[in-house]
Amino acid sequence: MELAILLGVLTLLLVCGVPVAFSLLGATLVTFFFMDLPAIGVFQRMAGGMSVFSLMAIPFFVFAGELMHRSGIAERLVRVAEAAFGQARGGLGQVDVGASMLFGAVSGSAIASVSAMGSTLMPMMKSRGYDADYAVNVTSTSAICGLLIPPSHNMIIYAAAAGVGVSIGELFVAGIVPGLLTGGALMVAAWAVAVKRGYPRGEFPGWMVFLRALIMALPGLMTAIIIVGGVLGGLFTATESSAIAVIYTVAVAALLYRSMGAKAFLEAAVQAVRTTAMVLLIIGSASAFGWTLALLEAPAQLANLITTLTDNPILILLIINVILLVLGTFMDMSPLIVITTPIFLPIVTGLGMDPVQFGVVMMLNLGIGLVTPPVGSVLFVGSAIGKVPVEETVKTIWPFYGALFVALMAVTYFPAISMSLVNFMR
Repeated sequence: MELAILLGVLTLLLVCGVPVAFSLLGATLVTFFFMDLPAIGVFQRMAGGMSVFSLMAIPFFVFAGELMHRSGIAERLVRVAEAAFGQARGGLGQVDVGASMLFGAVSGSAIASVSAMGSTLMPMMKSRGYDADYAVNVTSTSAICGLLIPPSHNMIIYAAAAGVGVSIGELFVAGIVPGLLTGGALMVAAWAVAVKRGYPRGEFPGWMVFLRALIMALPGLMTAIIIVGGVLGGLFTATESSAIAVIYTVAVAALLYRSMGAKAFLEAAVQAVRTTAMVLLIIGSASAFGWTLALLEAPAQLANLITTLTDNPILILLIINVILLVLGTFMDMSPLIVITTPIFLPIVTGLGMDPVQFGVVMMLNLGIGLVTPPVGSVLFVGSAIGKVPVEETVKTIWPFYGALFVALMAVTYFPAISMSLVNFMR
């Protein structure tokens, strides 16, 4: 009965349009009242969920991403991608994916990626004869690469939810190849759609132009190298690396590129505070909700249900993926990581899957939810920037969904894709 009340109130609040954080909190409070438990316990669990040391990295990584978005680093990455991929059929689609991968390597945020790439590339694509829905679909789906290619603050949330023994540094390394694989699959989809629609072919500007663009963008790209290299080399922790990322980004943008003034810095700071407050409130509410689920033994019940349906590891992993995909279309990524990690991690580790690999699977899986209605926050942002109704983009986004699903299945069933670099570093 208590579990039905918890899930029922949550569903009702979400359907009524209540923000996710308050829906989770409201459902938890109602359940506590029904169980005659003190409400103070909910807020204690919220505070505990937000008081994890590793989560201190989130505001710094979010701030670094906002600084990069406003300092011209994104435009320099677009020039590199255009010089490298622009000569293909529908070359700007390839440029869009490539630039999103590069920007993901320095920001780690899907929202920041779709905002930066959308404002830069969508007008360019429209002016060269590309359909608006194509521009939105490519930009939105390729933003998912930023969730995999390090650094990624969602991986930090997963490491905190998974508990002791899951290294943030290993998660960063594990996301590199899957991120490249996902980007490659999206490039194929973008090319196929471009050929079908007859989009123009670009021209290779020459190696000198490419090298010049790469040199200009290299200081920005060094952010990812410094972060990952420093963490793996033991020079600093993941939390310390996030602060270093902010300092380095400010130095590059203000002193080297001279592309960021006081106004842009303050705008980035304000937006980073807003985003961080929202993310931490969601994490705290999800922690209280997840603790209540555990109190009601929901994880054990779900695990028993899955293992009752089948004992085939391939099918169990498929069922878990389907559940995460469905949940990802209704809820934001951060609360789902906090809630579902304690439920599914024991199941997959029992099947022999490394927790690091499952973290990558979860990032990609829930990332697909960010571009899938009815929630689909990244798709909604992309549609708003491209000025295209979401219902119009959904009609033509299916080739890109197909590419993402292929990448998800590959990462799920072929551990070497995620773990080869990690095993080499261990």
